[in-house]
Amino acid sequence: MPALASLAEFARAVADFPAADLGLEVEPAARGAAERSLAQSGYLLLGEVHGVRENPLIIAALLREFGLAGLALEWPDGLAPVVGAFLSGKGLADHPLLWAGDGRITAGHLAVLRELAAAGPLELTLTDGLVDAGWSWSQRDEAMARRVLAAPAAAPAAGPGTLVVAGNAHTPVRPTALGVPLGAVLASCRPGVREIRIDYRGGGYYNVAPRRFRPCTGSRPLSPALVLRNENLTLILPAATEAVVPQRPWPLVLP
Repeated sequence: MPALASLAEFARAVADFPAADLGLEVEPAARGAAERSLAQSGYLLLGEVHGVRENPLIIAALLREFGLAGLALEWPDGLAPVVGAFLSGKGLADHPLLWAGDGRITAGHLAVLRELAAAGPLELTLTDGLVDAGWSWSQRDEAMARRVLAAPAAAPAAGPGTLVVAGNAHTPVRPTALGVPLGAVLASCRPGVREIRIDYRGGGYYNVAPRRFRPCTGSRPLSPALVLRNENLTLILPAATEAVVPQRPWPLVLP
């Protein structure tokens, strides 16, 4: 069942999630490009499609591969007390912001975050804050970027850098048809930052409802791989599976 509306069921799904090693392979050229991004800017961007079970395993693999303790997620910053308490060993508390069902928050994320926090320092920043009703898409992204830049993990003495994770519409380092994304704001402040885009070669995901990726007709690697293709950092995922996502129906508002 990819979506759950019960806190007890979701907490069990978190406890049952196998936070196994992804087995990520990193090509030397890709490693060099990612390390240059971290050395020059302090950041590495990861553009995902929300609702994929493997996404948190990719995050953990990249943090370990590049020795990073800073992590920024496109989660509501109002969840910070709930997530902080959970990572300290307490039970998962209920909160309305858990239940949007868009796949940003999954059972795997919470399981992996708790394991990372237990293993060593983890500077976690939740970037999606309250926005004004009149704000544009670009203004929301700029606000998310400012939260990344203001986080403790952004300080020069905080360590080797921060992995900034968001939906892949937000991670390009140049303006797009949608506007000025988070990645472009970071690039203007921290030149040299690079984006890793996840290439899902098939399978499914859960974003408000079950969905499918268009199957890839080309060859697939046997294991996930970070590669540099045409100067673009790409993480190839051979097959995606639906994540377990917390989702409750929106309340019916009568006129």
